[in-house]
Amino acid sequence: MIKITIIGSGNVAQHLIDAFAKSDAVEIIQVFSRTQKHITDNLDPQKIITDWNALAEADLYIISVSDDAIASVSSQLPFKNQLVVHTSGSAPLSLLDDKNRKGVFYPLQTFTKGKSIDFKTIPLCLETQFESDYKLLEKVAYSISENVQSIDSHQRKALHVAAVFVNNFTNYLYQLGNEICQENHVSFDILKPLILETAEKLLTLSPKDAQTGPAKRNDLSTIKAHESFLSNENQSTIYKILTQSIQNHGKKL
Repeated sequence: MIKITIIGSGNVAQHLIDAFAKSDAVEIIQVFSRTQKHITDNLDPQKIITDWNALAEADLYIISVSDDAIASVSSQLPFKNQLVVHTSGSAPLSLLDDKNRKGVFYPLQTFTKGKSIDFKTIPLCLETQFESDYKLLEKVAYSISENVQSIDSHQRKALHVAAVFVNNFTNYLYQLGNEICQENHVSFDILKPLILETAEKLLTLSPKDAQTGPAKRNDLSTIKAHESFLSNENQSTIYKILTQSIQNHGKKL
């Protein structure tokens, strides 16, 4: 059984702990947290440590902290030549301290505190310095997911940027849509079937082929009517930028 230590106690760390707890191939022997906080019901509280010097020997150390803290945390590890990976989508492999063998174990998904998620479908993007380390990391990945990918630092950064567009920016557009509904006393729930259908279309169509709406049709009268309706400057500006981008088929504005 592969012995794992997780360093960190945020959303990603907690979801990883829950996922690994269901695996027969790995064992979490310790979780390092700066404070003795409650982490998850799937972990023995005695495995939580707060002292770097209390870190036991493991086959894999997973650093799951904010990007800004990765370099500092990896430099504080009191051992050398062990396999240490981080879970960031945007941080390069090189950010980890050189005293240990480096890798990346990036789950490409959005995580929310308290909301369980099925790890079997989550893409796990892996990168290591050495082939032998990749094989171990791949075994760990397949113990919790059926979607494991070899992704280098450049590709992972591209994926992370793309994820911001399809997840964070899209969710912000939902927020703007919700504001427009609230301002006009309409329930946002009415739009949820439309949201689901739009997402489901991408299972069989490319985003370009799935695109609809007045900008796609170049329906200028509808576009002008929408622009006149939007009195909120932020909403109006974003509407115009996105409309122009769709009309130009993604060409530089």
